[in-house]
Amino acid sequence: MSDNEMIEKEEIFSKVLRAGRRTYFFDVRATKAGDYYLTITESKKFTNDDGSFHYKKHKIYLYKEDFTGFTEILNEMTSYIVDEKGTEVISERHQKDYQKSYDNDSSTDKEEKVSAESFTDVSFDDI
Repeated sequence: MSDNEMIEKEEIFSKVLRAGRRTYFFDVRATKAGDYYLTITESKKFTNDDGSFHYKKHKIYLYKEDFTGFTEILNEMTSYIVDEKGTEVISERHQKDYQKSYDNDSSTDKEEKVSAESFTDVSFDDI
């Protein structure tokens, strides 16, 4: 690997946010010209039927010229969500009295479980 490639790959400053099965990596890196940019990587752990596991990763490259617009929209979107729904997590999985739908024998619960299982995550290739 050439010196230029090493400079491009060098991590200058990093932070990690662990969030359940997801981990977010925030890395400041240097370009070949010596300028800095930000990469945000989402890594999600998936367990196979045999107990082994693999990770799916998605990466965003964010350059200085986009910081202001990105920050403005991110702040606007997060404020909208908090203003509309508050900060409390209301997902079924986070409710203290949550029971999995297959714990019940009603046919509607089983149908809901099947439709939820038929959902697949959309994955985007790295840019």
